[in-house]
Amino acid sequence: MEKKDIYEHLAKIYLDASLKRRKKKKPHLTVFKNLIFIGIAFIFGLSVFFFVHLKGKPPFSHEVSLVLAPDVVKINFHFDPARKEIYYLGLNQLDLTRYKTLGFSVKTNSLKEDIALRVEFTSAFKEKSEFYIRALKNKWQDYSIKLSDFQKISDWSNMAALSFIVEEWNVGEKKSIVYLDNIRVLK
Repeated sequence: MEKKDIYEHLAKIYLDASLKRRKKKKPHLTVFKNLIFIGIAFIFGLSVFFFVHLKGKPPFSHEVSLVLAPDVVKINFHFDPARKEIYYLGLNQLDLTRYKTLGFSVKTNSLKEDIALRVEFTSAFKEKSEFYIRALKNKWQDYSIKLSDFQKISDWSNMAALSFIVEEWNVGEKKSIVYLDNIRVLK
């Protein structure tokens, strides 16, 4: 074999290999098609969730709220010798005049429904007003209390505190736990 034949043979191999590479699909087009398919599947899945899972309910709540305590709060009481256990939430002179309702979720670990919870607002002017939630259950329950039910508060523009209180005389057991979650005020 001569040099010329070797060069032609190598050139033929090289050109055939490069032509085969050019005929392959471009990978960026495949990725683009996959992204479009995933996007369509996501939109379809989201619409199915809203229309089937929520069963005609509006997908988003229209209530405007101010979350006061986003995490689960635990009131662990053991009345020996304590007389009450308090979860105190300082409001730092918060203006609540535009809000109408206090909302929160509560449950207890007690199997008996003999625990009452006192919910108390205190204004910066030392006005106090309370509301009692009776017969707490061993599963999460949502409560909404109108701020107008706290009748002893005359001015909501300068609030000092919100307290959740478990008192010894309002429980059947001397030892238990009360959980609070998603404490918020609603317009």
